[in-house]
Amino acid sequence: MVGLSMRAAAVVGALAAVVFSATGCDKLKARDNLNKGVNAFRAGQYASAADDFKTAIDLDPGLPEARLYLATAYMSQYVPGSESAENRRNAAAALDEFQKALANGSNKLLPTQSIASLYYNMKDFPKAQEWNKKVIEIDPQNKEAYYVLGVIAWTQFVPPDREARLSQSMKPEDPGPLKDPRTKKDPTIKADLKAKYWQSLTDGIEYEKKALAVDPDYENAMAYMNLLIRYRADLDDSKEQYQTDVKEADAWVQKNLETTKKKAAKKAASAEQSN
Repeated sequence: MVGLSMRAAAVVGALAAVVFSATGCDKLKARDNLNKGVNAFRAGQYASAADDFKTAIDLDPGLPEARLYLATAYMSQYVPGSESAENRRNAAAALDEFQKALANGSNKLLPTQSIASLYYNMKDFPKAQEWNKKVIEIDPQNKEAYYVLGVIAWTQFVPPDREARLSQSMKPEDPGPLKDPRTKKDPTIKADLKAKYWQSLTDGIEYEKKALAVDPDYENAMAYMNLLIRYRADLDDSKEQYQTDVKEADAWVQKNLETTKKKAAKKAASAEQSN
């Protein structure tokens, strides 16, 4: 998943190309504050940048893309994993401003991607799924959105799978699948997990396939193809099926390694030519 700092930089980079034609005293002041905010943002002064962007909006509520700048400044102050009140306020403010930008601006993709990214980093996976699907509606070739949907499917399955293995005295490295109940009195751990997670894991695999259809050399998607297939194999009905799935997962590991080497060789050749 693209980190918040990279997402924020992408938003600001895209918006920097906007050409303003403001007229009148307030509009000129608004533009000045917007430019000050951009400079502060690029210097890493996100709180100061947010103040400048708010002033620009107060002076000229119709300033093009200004709310995206403000939302991005709030997002850049959000620290994933922190539960402080200030951090929660920054996240809430960013979401609110992105929603306003989405409702009133012509650029739909950037705020939608940013909302999806924020929800993912907040570990609100249902909302992250919802907003990444909205990204795909706007941009069907968005490989990152497909990739993240696959990552979420795997992330949600890992804790219950590990708990199930622990309850069956299975180590993480022990071959699967999970054990079936030996008697009718035994808990149906495997059956319950399969009913709850098999389809989401299968959907996750399909999302990674779609990411790879967009970019056949997408290493991140290959890595999660391996993980999704390997972990889903714990729910297989037989050892034979498990072994078949693990073999497929291993093939994705190998493909990932080959792709990484190919890209490294290409980068080295390009650097040598430039010298």
